[in-house]
Amino acid sequence: MSFNKTSSILALALSAIVITPLASAATKLPTAPYLPLELAQKAANAAMAKCIADGQSVSVAVVDRSGATKVLLKADGSGPHTVGSSTGKAFTSASMGRPTLGLANFMKDHRELDGLRDMDSRLVILAGGLPIKVGNALIGGIGVGGAPSGVIDEACAKAGVDAITGK
Repeated sequence: MSFNKTSSILALALSAIVITPLASAATKLPTAPYLPLELAQKAANAAMAKCIADGQSVSVAVVDRSGATKVLLKADGSGPHTVGSSTGKAFTSASMGRPTLGLANFMKDHRELDGLRDMDSRLVILAGGLPIKVGNALIGGIGVGGAPSGVIDEACAKAGVDAITGK
């Protein structure tokens, strides 16, 4: 065998040795659940439909796990403040992984956490925001703002979550 053939075979063998561990490592990369746009739209539409059926003019925001807005709906006649309220509630639920009403009540009893309100200007700690989870995986948040009560906002948000989780 000539030197060129031998070196080519050696190079090929070395390449296989180097690439094989990389290929198997690539199959072990972490995966993360995410909120597809289609589901975000379905949740927002269901929340808005519930509020409209109840006679409420609101805004509905759905964010992904990182807090980025995926869908924002603003009903005819809803106030200008409802956009920021709904988006903030959705962001808060996604970033904290819990309902905003529960967080507000928890903070009432734990005054040492009052600084949490100032931690990020996007946080809105009022009723009407719910995390969106599939199983135990947090994939986003939904927020509703504009009804005369946070309890009504939360009921609409729950209709949105239920529309995509089947509850």
